Amino acid sequence: MLALTRISHDPNVMGGKPCIRGMRVTVGTIVGLVASGKSREEILGLYPYLEADDIAEALSYAAWRVEEIELPFAVA
Repeated sequence: MLALTRISHDPNVMGGKPCIRGMRVTVGTIVGLVASGKSREEILGLYPYLEADDIAEALSYAAWRVEEIELPFAVA
């Protein structure tokens, strides 16, 4: 897996959802904006404190999570 340095998880920020660099912008928000047809330039206009690399990494993270397989723990 890639080293994702721009994605953070903090239970005190947005309920622990994956966020961009500790800010209150979730990966889901970015992915949703891209899915709704917003361009990177439009997203950066809506969130001027983001960087283009933040968007790219959010998409990479989302793609990795979709492919990840979660196995349940055995219950004794």
